Amino acid sequence: MNKRALGKYQAYPEYKDSGVEWFVDLPVDWQVTRLKYVASIFGRIGFRGYTVNDIVDEGEGAIVLSPSNVVGDKFTLATRSFLSWQKYYESPEIMVEINDLLLVKTGSTYGKSTIVREINSPMTINPQMALIKKATIDSRFLSYLFNSSLIKSKIDVNNTGSGMPTMTQENINNFPIPRPSNGLDIQIANFLDHETAKIDTLIEKQQQLIKLLKEKRQAVISHAVTKGLNPDAPMKDSGVEWLGEVPEHWLKTKLGNIGDGTKGCFVNGPFGSDLLAHELIDEGVPVIYIRDIKTTGYKRKSTVHVSPKKALKLEVCKVKSGDVIISKVGNPPGDSCVYPEFEPEAIITQDVIRIRVDKSRFNSSFVSYLLNSDFGRIVLNDISVEGTRKRVSLGDFKATYFVFPPYSESLEITEYLKNESTQVDKIIAKAHDAVLLMQERRTALISAAVTGKIDVRYPVSPPTGNA
Repeated sequence: MNKRALGKYQAYPEYKDSGVEWFVDLPVDWQVTRLKYVASIFGRIGFRGYTVNDIVDEGEGAIVLSPSNVVGDKFTLATRSFLSWQKYYESPEIMVEINDLLLVKTGSTYGKSTIVREINSPMTINPQMALIKKATIDSRFLSYLFNSSLIKSKIDVNNTGSGMPTMTQENINNFPIPRPSNGLDIQIANFLDHETAKIDTLIEKQQQLIKLLKEKRQAVISHAVTKGLNPDAPMKDSGVEWLGEVPEHWLKTKLGNIGDGTKGCFVNGPFGSDLLAHELIDEGVPVIYIRDIKTTGYKRKSTVHVSPKKALKLEVCKVKSGDVIISKVGNPPGDSCVYPEFEPEAIITQDVIRIRVDKSRFNSSFVSYLLNSDFGRIVLNDISVEGTRKRVSLGDFKATYFVFPPYSESLEITEYLKNESTQVDKIIAKAHDAVLLMQERRTALISAAVTGKIDVRYPVSPPTGNA
């Protein structure tokens, strides 16, 4: 095998054919084995399953772990549910212990795994999970192996009646894994713990930078749309709760007054029988959902349409360039953006509000910035109705008071905010790119180490003459 170095890491001195297609070659002193030969694998099966009646309140049972407790390759208890003590004690073999390996065997994240490193309360697993115990290979090595980029595409899955991918007990047991020579699994795990921790720290710093930049952008927007750009402007009490003082020449008015006065200038989408599921088709006039509305701009994710004939019937719900569109539902609702110039005319759904702004007096971009500001968020949250997700009614929305600058001043403010946001967004984009590169590096390093492509006993490449 070509012993060309991967980055600063050398390949092993000698390789052999592994007999497994996706391993290809392994270091000559490594072996291929089956998971069942190196660990005990348990799941919740048969009569030991449970129903919703077995789910109890905190303090009345054991924590029951699900795929939501495996995030990336980390264990988390951010979301928890509890199983009755009776059900917990029915299955002693799946009582979770320190250093057990959790494996997701059902659902979109099948194959993901993590190690339980600390236990403060009794825990068990739900039917979507497998528990790997008493491994004779370092459990960290196994976890890194399952989380490597090579593995998931090679795991055999069956589809249940619901189409959900599922790893059966048989294909988990018989899954082929590389077994390093004696003690090297621990060394590889130690190496990856050290290297991934360094990468994770760098990723965390970039993510914190992104968070701070977003907070800065929000603060700049919130100040500009409520105080203006002139720090010396005379101020007055706004008369609006939470807003405080505003420039004295700004106008307080109901949001419903900013429409252009045409029929349907301030509407939400069609309800009930006005737009039925069977009327949604693959081509035609686009239909806008709340998922298409972002505070950073319109980004269409939806793929459904209505026919031009149906769109004509829903003319009052049509969206054109320059309209302001707002989500009625959210936590809180109120995400807003301006419908772009080069998008085709579209139809909004019932969870979307559309404002056709009077452009002789109001600036659509300013309205969108104002609704997305901290003040806009407070107002929308205050008039929202609690439910599974918060919702605001069209009537309450229109009756809400806001304060607006003169039209010419609103243009100056939006131009300023556009330039400021563009600069911040460029830095955010670079930070996002850096995170992606580091995540790719992390994944590649894990895959190379656990399949023997790099020799981690010698992290730094030796001199060329010794290669």
